[in-house]
Amino acid sequence: MEEPIDQSDTRLKELGYQQQLRRGLGMWSTFSIGVTTVAPVVGLYAVFSLGSVLAGPAWLWVLLACLVAQLLVAVVYAELASEFPVAGGPYQWVRQLVGPRAAWFTGAIYISAVTAALTTVAYLAAPWVGLLFTGREPHGLTRYVVSVGLLAFALVINASGVKVMRVVVTMGLAAEIVGSVAVGLALLLFFRVHDVSVLFETLGAPASSGLSTTAAVVTTFAVCGWAFVGFDASASVAEETTGAGANVPRAIIRATAAVGAAVVLVAIAVTLATQNLSAVVHGEVPDPVTPTVIGSFGSWSEKPFLAVVVVTFLVCLVSMQAYLGRVTFGLARDNMLPASHALAAVTGRSQVPLTAMAVTSAAASAGLLLGLNDGAIGTMITFGTGGLYITFLLVVTAALFARLTGRWLPAGTLRLGRRGLVINILAFCWIAFETVNIAWPRTTLAPPGAPAWQVWAVVWVFAVLAALAGLYLVIARPHRGAGTEGTS
Repeated sequence: MEEPIDQSDTRLKELGYQQQLRRGLGMWSTFSIGVTTVAPVVGLYAVFSLGSVLAGPAWLWVLLACLVAQLLVAVVYAELASEFPVAGGPYQWVRQLVGPRAAWFTGAIYISAVTAALTTVAYLAAPWVGLLFTGREPHGLTRYVVSVGLLAFALVINASGVKVMRVVVTMGLAAEIVGSVAVGLALLLFFRVHDVSVLFETLGAPASSGLSTTAAVVTTFAVCGWAFVGFDASASVAEETTGAGANVPRAIIRATAAVGAAVVLVAIAVTLATQNLSAVVHGEVPDPVTPTVIGSFGSWSEKPFLAVVVVTFLVCLVSMQAYLGRVTFGLARDNMLPASHALAAVTGRSQVPLTAMAVTSAAASAGLLLGLNDGAIGTMITFGTGGLYITFLLVVTAALFARLTGRWLPAGTLRLGRRGLVINILAFCWIAFETVNIAWPRTTLAPPGAPAWQVWAVVWVFAVLAALAGLYLVIARPHRGAGTEGTS
């Protein structure tokens, strides 16, 4: 049963805030935002080729293991969201559990991470748009222009308000169901050409990539991390969700589980329906998904399939942009950012943080300049994923620290008791490993002949961001301007 709307508002006041955003989302809409941000179609189509090249068909077992591990993180997030249903998600949770200094640092990394992820999704979307409308993939400057155009279009939708966003996200969810579940089941039931035993084979992929089997598996974990991020988007719209204390945690866990099931289903289906797996494994087919789908269903399916994929990418951009805007709004409302007054502004009738969304989208557009190198796909994915995992690590560590020191005794609608501590410890071990794994400099995931600065992109970019965040914290002391000091 959903809790009454006034309970959500009451909890918000207890945490020191007045209701500014419009509550117009139910559990289904909040779940849909989580699904379309994690985006099974976007996640799978981005990593399928890389996973196959690294570990062959057996990469799917790594994908499944990554899903199970990420569900642990989602449960930790859900327990936090049930007690602190406030816009800003991780920033607010760390603020309540540890304090404003740690919260500022987490918030700064979080905004940078989601901006990088928004950049990555826009970059990955451009080829599909080109194939749909011109029959060709855009490259170089053209790809940049298309990507920026998609960000601008998403901003127009988000500026229209939460009701319009809700409709668009629902359309995106329908496209996700068609593009993942329906296509996956059809391929599996009617177009399978390989025995299931092929899923246990590498077909020589590690050796072809110049890696040992262990190195190939570890690298594949780094790639698969991209497929299961974004579930915290449901938490970002907590102040716009009715019955947020109950509905947001449900949305986080259900979105992660639903997306995970869809991604694994389609990955298995496409693998078993691909005629020439050897060509895919040896990198001879840049996009193995589209030829398999169209080759199975027939040429008539090309345009409808491309249209579905473009819709899923666009809605993912809309959801992620909205999510990033709320995160930025959450920090600005506490005077934690430069120009906080402008970034915390809520637009008139639509009651959305339009300035925050516009500024962060402009930053994402600047990041797209890295994509002028057409071989930057591996770097873009690791760059977009790295910052999100750093944020996961900061939040999970803060939650574990607060549990062990007695600073936090979960009192929200979701209380896991001793199980919560065990899950938190397991989530911490996983995230610590995966964060280092994703950031690890690998020439395998960089463009051929990439310079050292590009291979080390995740490390040096986020090291610089962390240094700048720390320097700003010392000089500007933004934590002193926060409206309230969080306590658990």
